[in-house]
Amino acid sequence: MLTFITILCLVGMLVLPTLMLVFSYPVSHRLALFWSNYITSRSARLFFAILRYYRGFKFLGDSESKKNLPEQFLVISNHQSLIDIVVYLYYFSDRKVRFVAKDTLGSAPMVGKMLRTQGHCLIPRKGHPSVAMRRLQKFGLRAVEEKQIPVIFPEGTRSRDGNLGQFYSAGFRRLVQNARIPVAVCALDGGWRLSKVKDVFKNLNRGAYRVKVLKVYDAPETKDDEKRILEESRELIQSQLDEWRSGK
Repeated sequence: MLTFITILCLVGMLVLPTLMLVFSYPVSHRLALFWSNYITSRSARLFFAILRYYRGFKFLGDSESKKNLPEQFLVISNHQSLIDIVVYLYYFSDRKVRFVAKDTLGSAPMVGKMLRTQGHCLIPRKGHPSVAMRRLQKFGLRAVEEKQIPVIFPEGTRSRDGNLGQFYSAGFRRLVQNARIPVAVCALDGGWRLSKVKDVFKNLNRGAYRVKVLKVYDAPETKDDEKRILEESRELIQSQLDEWRSGK
């Protein structure tokens, strides 16, 4: 019964804003942006409130680690599920968060229109790498100009088992070379348990999603700085995952 109620509440929460976004998207960018912002600002909070109430699912965002963040920064994070996007929208709810995501999300009825309207960076899965690099370049410049918080997942794909994958440097380096801003390393955990639809509600029960800022680097000035930040960020994230999972 609780599973049905949870599904009903989550669907009901999104029906009206989704319909308004879909109808306004081809007519007015301003209206589409309003409803996109409504979804990201209001629905993220409601999403976790509903899960907490009906399934005992907790959002454990570390607030202390956010206190000394600069006005603008770029986020490097591990990646476990599509809900990671909701997590960061909620965690940095006072900021204009924008993501680097695969363009396949652009075909989703609600998500695609929201990502396009808000100016997220959609990277093609196929085609020449130069296309992706140009989009990252424009995204970096736009993020600085519009005081956005770009988020990139260097693994490039979701971890289905929670293990940290290899970090790829090309996307991060192109982005940070055009957005010369500090880099915040963040770790999250809990999403990999929700990556399969059949396991979502089983693992939601009394589960938790954790997120924490681990370190903030000054804006990199050289290629060596970029390489060092990427290498150290993976080590920091792995260490935090180990600590959380050991129960310390």
